[in-house]
Amino acid sequence: MRTITAQEITDAVAALCIRANKILPCSLEQKISACAAQEQSPVGRAVFDDLIANLQAAKEEDIPICQDTGMAVVFIELGQDVHITGGTLREAVDAGVSKGYTEGYLRCSVVGDPLERVNTGDNTPAVLHLELVEGEQVKITVCPKGFGSENMSAMKMMTPAASHDDIVKYVTDCIAKAGSNPCPPIVVGVGIGGNFEHCAYLAKKALCRDAAKRNLKPLYAELEQKMLESINKLGIGPQGFGGTVTALCVNIEEAPTHIAGLPVAVNVGCHVTRHAEMVL
Repeated sequence: MRTITAQEITDAVAALCIRANKILPCSLEQKISACAAQEQSPVGRAVFDDLIANLQAAKEEDIPICQDTGMAVVFIELGQDVHITGGTLREAVDAGVSKGYTEGYLRCSVVGDPLERVNTGDNTPAVLHLELVEGEQVKITVCPKGFGSENMSAMKMMTPAASHDDIVKYVTDCIAKAGSNPCPPIVVGVGIGGNFEHCAYLAKKALCRDAAKRNLKPLYAELEQKMLESINKLGIGPQGFGGTVTALCVNIEEAPTHIAGLPVAVNVGCHVTRHAEMVL
């Protein structure tokens, strides 16, 4: 049994909140540069130049990449041989988000009640996803999620009779409807399977995958490519000004489902689909 203090988790979450908001994952930054070179529209290429310059400015000035520093989504893989002392996991995570957002001078965008709309002042509480795993380590992934892209996400309970082309069309239609709102070029997370709520979780988790990696199953890797090609034929382009690159990549996560259903969820991430991780 390994003992980890709640303070260690708090400090890790705080550091990840700040890092994720200021530095884009290397694989995604490389993907943006590669897609910039592929963009055929002169206006689109100029927009890409601005986006790349913004990423560099964030590094040099030590400031957030985007003014919407997001709602903190935290994935934790907790080793079953870990004992947390000095507080609960939830308390530790929220304390970390509070510390990261206030001390890091990140915009606080969370309201404590969806209808009363009173800002909590420190971006808490976080959205916390917990998975119990083997071992005595704690893996923490923090994903600040802006709502310009989050608002464009969608979910559909399809039937088992739906074809692969039907699924590709549904995902493409979601992005067509979103247009310029999610600040393209976008990352598209797709969840297939599970049930209503698990499918949405899969789509969110898909956004955290390394942008250079495809689904390990050839069937889904092929679907990712078909979706990417279909979306990029829409011509929405960088920031909606038209072009050949609307999406940087499409990531699919799948799970077992019921014989009577085929849930499909689409979670849209903007060109700064941020996440940072640490293992304690």
